Amino acid sequence: MFWPMLHVALAFCGVAVLGVLAVRVGLEVNRFSRAVAGSSERIGRAAEELERVAGPAVRKGAELRAEYRAGDTSR
Repeated sequence: MFWPMLHVALAFCGVAVLGVLAVRVGLEVNRFSRAVAGSSERIGRAAEELERVAGPAVRKGAELRAEYRAGDTSR
């Protein structure tokens, strides 16, 4: 009777360890998802700022290209 009880106790301990590890993995996944969401938000803000800042440069580039094609290279 000793051996079957030992096997049941060891199986219970194994399941308990797996449960603890599953909870730890779940908490880390939650933390990682918050970090990814924050990074995604920062990337979005940076992209919006880049679009805002790049607008005048694009317009100036288009003007220079048009002048160059027209043959006006006095600048």
